[in-house]
Amino acid sequence: MKFVAYYRVSTKRQGRSGLGLDAQRAAIEAFLTSGRELLAEFTDVTSGKRDERAELNKAIKLARSAGAKLLIAKLDRFSRRVSFIARMMESDVGLTIAEMPNATEFQLHIFAALAQEERRLISERTRKALAQAKTRGVQLGTYGRNLAERNKADANSFARKVFGSLPEGWQEMSYCSLANALNASGLKTRSGGNFIRKR
Repeated sequence: MKFVAYYRVSTKRQGRSGLGLDAQRAAIEAFLTSGRELLAEFTDVTSGKRDERAELNKAIKLARSAGAKLLIAKLDRFSRRVSFIARMMESDVGLTIAEMPNATEFQLHIFAALAQEERRLISERTRKALAQAKTRGVQLGTYGRNLAERNKADANSFARKVFGSLPEGWQEMSYCSLANALNASGLKTRSGGNFIRKR
């Protein structure tokens, strides 16, 4: 099977240093066992909030013309927007995640929804923490970046915890039933509340 790898880093500094990029490449390399061919690699330096990406467009174009799948290391490195990920899954170019190669579309939607909510919570927590630090006279800059990275690591850890607590047969459950099951298990959201039951 043929693949076109796509990487994303948030800043030029990350792109130059390899911070984040090396981990993505390692995940891709681990995935590429015998019978899996890597045609090319593309990297965007942009925020995960942005949908329009020049290198991603090139990767998709090549994958489409070569009959290959788009290969990414981690879902949150690709995007934290449910709508963006959903559009990719519905396109004629298949999407494969190296760390979750056997994930179903339903599973990917669940993780995408969790990632989008965590992005909102991370932004909210970071703004509040920075405001508090500023009132204490802290010089902002490195503090803000470190805080954002810590929040991101916490968000990824929580997503793994939720995935490990999903009940048997959860793939066939509605969002409402799934939320009920998570609430019944005693698992709480990051804010300490119950999971919302969508009707």
